[in-house]
Amino acid sequence: MRKTKLFFLLSLLSQVINAQDVKVTSGKVIRFSNFKSQFIDARNIDIWLPDNYSNNEKYAVLYMHDGNMLYDAESTWNKQAWEVDEVAGKLISEGKTQKFIVIGIWNNGAKRHPEYFPQKPYESLSQIQKDTVTARLKKSGKNTEIFKPYSDLYLKFLVTELKPFIDKTFNTKRDKKHTFIAGSSMGGLISMYAICEYPKIFGGAACLSTHWPGIFLVENNPIPDSFILYLKENLPNPKNHTIYFDYGDQTLDALYPPLQKKVDEIMRRKGFTDKNWITKFFPGKDHSEKSWKERLNIPLEFLLKK
Repeated sequence: MRKTKLFFLLSLLSQVINAQDVKVTSGKVIRFSNFKSQFIDARNIDIWLPDNYSNNEKYAVLYMHDGNMLYDAESTWNKQAWEVDEVAGKLISEGKTQKFIVIGIWNNGAKRHPEYFPQKPYESLSQIQKDTVTARLKKSGKNTEIFKPYSDLYLKFLVTELKPFIDKTFNTKRDKKHTFIAGSSMGGLISMYAICEYPKIFGGAACLSTHWPGIFLVENNPIPDSFILYLKENLPNPKNHTIYFDYGDQTLDALYPPLQKKVDEIMRRKGFTDKNWITKFFPGKDHSEKSWKERLNIPLEFLLKK
């Protein structure tokens, strides 16, 4: 037994890096480099711990996609970041949320789109519709092969591999009530999909600038309707789940207002109210980490309120 525990600790130490090169203004980031999975490619996992993190108390957990864009603008491709450490640390210190940690799951670059694209709605499309999606993605330069989502495998990694590891390694509240998921754009889509596919795991989801078109055109696009049909059948129980949506109207967000309104109507029909669901519109805001940073406190307060 002791040898097993020692082996586990040595394996853990071989993966972990105290990510001092990631600049944060609050708390600290611990990085598990090239975290391996039997379902998807290995990737970095950045865990943010708040100031005064203690082994003597337990914390809620927020899983966030695009983990390489969360903390340090100097290290990102567009020199923007969510500044999650700053926003979350301030909310916790002011007592506006319960104490929580953040699990930043790095995206996989070129494979980000198929990993984050909700698989079951896509599989409901006809072959002609699927071919249309592939052609449009090729034309936009987002894909060079036949498009095939594998978000079910991505979520299986998150739920059956990553979450057990996090719960074993850190002091977490493991139940649905204290487990949340969040992202923007395609990350918003996969967060919506996650709470629908795993309602016993996730109690809340924050979906910022959710990319309802799936691709980069709205006209003659079958994807939004497939998402609507999926939500009609698979939204979680509003009695014990909380969902946040938002959108702007500039750059890519300009595509979202009419589509989000259709989703909002489904939310109402399924019994969601202002107690467990918010959709917010931010006029003049664009599709960027800068915009999401400015309003991140709103979904965090809504989902993680005490």
